[in-house]
Formats: sequence, C-alpha cells, structure tokens
Amino acid sequence: MKENEITKIIVECAIEVHRVLGGPGLLECVYEEALVWELERRGLNVLRQVILPIRYKGNTLGHPLKIDLMVQRKVLVENKATIQDDRIFQSQLLTYLRLSRLKVGMVLNFGKRLMKDGIHRVVNGL
Repeated sequence: MKENEITKIIVECAIEVHRVLGGPGLLECVYEEALVWELERRGLNVLRQVILPIRYKGNTLGHPLKIDLMVQRKVLVENKATIQDDRIFQSQLLTYLRLSRLKVGMVLNFGKRLMKDGIHRVVNGL
C-alpha cells in the first residue's frame, strides 16, 4: 500500500474518531487510542509511541524521539488536542520524517471544532 492510500485512510479514521467522540475536549491519548482502533479495524499495522534513536555525528544521543504513531511503517502520525494550531507541529514532524527517512506524515489536531481544520499532511522531499 502506498503512502497516499494510507493517508486517505488515516484522514477517514480521524474524522470518524472526532465525530463519534463528540469533537474536542478530551486528552490526546484518548483520541490516539480510538484512532489506533479504527486503523487496525481497517487492516493497517500501527505502532504506538515508537522510540526513534537520534544519531549525531556517529553517536547515538541519550534522548530519543517518541513518535505517536507509525502506520504501515511508512507514515508517521503526530496527534494533538489543542485549540490552537501551531506551525511548529508541522516543522517538528518534518524533522521526525527526515530523521526516520520516511516521506509522509500527518499532524492530526483533534482539538479543532471541525476535524478537517486540524488535518495537516507533511512531506519530506517529495
């Protein structure tokens, strides 16, 4: 399955989670758990809280990244539950994509009144 197909399913699942849970107001971990359930229900492999070591000039640093979700080992997902969108979320995800050598990621902000306003696709070198 290609990245575009995966991101389409992620968007569908995020909208479903937001709709069923009644919109914003819950903790990020609640949305994450429900999203994982929806993605796995659709047959996707999902890894949660993935530890990604950071290498610097040949050395592994003592503080690795913790990525919310990795879907099909191809798409990173960062979940948020904030009222405000901040472009730093997308910048951080781009850094995660570069360090993981993956091409596509999604920032999903479940704190927005309409889920469509909280979905941001981030690409690395496409």
